[in-house]
Amino acid sequence: MKAKKLILVTSESHPSHKPFLKVLEELSKELNIEKEIKNEDYAFLADYGEKDEFGATFLPQLFIETEDGKIIPVLTQMPFNPQKLEPDPEEGKKQALEKIKNVLAQ
Repeated sequence: MKAKKLILVTSESHPSHKPFLKVLEELSKELNIEKEIKNEDYAFLADYGEKDEFGATFLPQLFIETEDGKIIPVLTQMPFNPQKLEPDPEEGKKQALEKIKNVLAQ
């Protein structure tokens, strides 16, 4: 299976927007695949995204679309660095890359 593009569903006003954007940019460049940003697309999240315990969608979330049309979440919550007390985009990138590799290996 091959990757077609990365899709980030986000809101520019969300505190995790910049860390997710950094992960998107780095993975897109590293994997040499297209990227797409959807602003507050809750219909897309309702169809493909993770939901909380009440069934509500949340932002931001990063997905991969494969060439056969499957859309799979690869990073839905940014890891937190307890030493720096801030989001950890490097760890987020590692987690997303691991999920992408698992998806593409199928």
